[in-house]
Amino acid sequence: MARAGLTTERLVRAGAELADTVGFDQVTLSALARQFDVKVASLYSHLKNSHDLKTGIALLALEELADRGASALAGRAGRDALTAYADVFRDYAREHPGRYAAAQYRLDPEAAAASAGGRHAQMTRAILRGYDLPEPDQTHAVRLLGSVFHGFVSLELAGGFSHSAPDSAESWSWTLDRLDALLRSRPAP
Repeated sequence: MARAGLTTERLVRAGAELADTVGFDQVTLSALARQFDVKVASLYSHLKNSHDLKTGIALLALEELADRGASALAGRAGRDALTAYADVFRDYAREHPGRYAAAQYRLDPEAAAASAGGRHAQMTRAILRGYDLPEPDQTHAVRLLGSVFHGFVSLELAGGFSHSAPDSAESWSWTLDRLDALLRSRPAP
């Protein structure tokens, strides 16, 4: 019988909090069981294994990011939308480093299809509509923005920009300005 009070949702949320504290790579069923002062076997009625737990944390993180992104984009267009959306990733990573890492977790096709990943792509495409990009340029731009946002944020979280001037916030603003200029200046077909 499952221990009273344990649910899949509660375990995933506790796993997400644990990830923010100790790092996503350190989240295991054993670590989670210690947190609840139960045996690992008590968790198996809710989670199959650590992969199942990590998938749950990834899905939670993607959902939280999508909700924040939707709120940030409301009523915005062009560079304002681009900056607001980019800032969602940077701010979330700073507030929830473990969850942010979880959002990069490779999901199986079924979990990916059910995730908020599709919402992220839709929001990015909504931003790009303001730049009037045709296909396949729009798909390339979705990938470019994701690469720049995630690359910059990951390097910043790892301390990659902390040893030299200018401040990373200045570089972030400069990068977003350049992305906006790039997207506005695409050559005519």
